[in-house]
Amino acid sequence: MFISAAYAAAGTAAAEAPSAWEAFALNMLLIVIMVLLFYVLLIKPQQKRLRKHKEMVDAMKKGDKVLTAGGLIGHVHKITKDSDEVVLDMGGNVKLTVLRSTIQNIRN
Repeated sequence: MFISAAYAAAGTAAAEAPSAWEAFALNMLLIVIMVLLFYVLLIKPQQKRLRKHKEMVDAMKKGDKVLTAGGLIGHVHKITKDSDEVVLDMGGNVKLTVLRSTIQNIRN
């Protein structure tokens, strides 16, 4: 816009600058590519992990040995379908109520 065409050598014309529409389209293409890469590399794997975790928690049943996010290992004592809470038997007559979402792994 404010810069005139430069010549690298005498008699050789440099390529013309792209028009405003071409520059806009190129920038939009780069943004779309970045959004697609962001989706493929970050969002999709996280959705897959969350879906797998939900399936694991839904398959949990009484008596399963589980690991919580806090590092506690116990056996499922009481679980209900409608509740977000699970009662874990930690041994020694100790029972803890934890959220389903804090269950990290079902151990064998």
